[in-house]
Amino acid sequence: MRDNDSSGKDHRGARREMTETALNLDEWHDFYVASAGAAAALAGLIIVAMTVNITTILKIPSMPARAASTIGSLTLSVVVSVTSLIPGQSLRLLGLETLVFSLGALILSVDAARRIFLHRDQAPLRALVPKASVVIAQIVPFLVGSLLLVAGDAAGLHWNAAGIVLVFVGSVLSAWVLLVEILR
Repeated sequence: MRDNDSSGKDHRGARREMTETALNLDEWHDFYVASAGAAAALAGLIIVAMTVNITTILKIPSMPARAASTIGSLTLSVVVSVTSLIPGQSLRLLGLETLVFSLGALILSVDAARRIFLHRDQAPLRALVPKASVVIAQIVPFLVGSLLLVAGDAAGLHWNAAGIVLVFVGSVLSAWVLLVEILR
């Protein structure tokens, strides 16, 4: 990509200034459009899985909170993707929006992790730590990303992208648990 025009002037500083005030997400557009659609589709799958297996889900004390956490993280991914596509959005405003929804998703995730440990039955601790870690770890990149964006650093977009990918992985695992594993 050229940073000079025909006069030979360097425009990197001008681009950096624009990014600090308003997002230019041309490079991110396709990623956020695809992410919003994929997250919404996964949320629908989780809701269908809950509907199909609701009786079994309600019998397992930690499972409703885990399902809620999954829906919350997918909603976070949709919100971050869609708000990133708002024309003229500033980094700081996107950061604040991401932070608010990240905190909501974090509350659901911490509750799910707490319930995993509270209702562990005879499961060894080493089997519970990965379950609880996945639930919380997928929210951390959004928190880091939101703080960077609030500070005016566009690197927060990369952290949000990492969060979206982690949410997809965690949600597919949750869908498997809600559809298959709880029936074993």
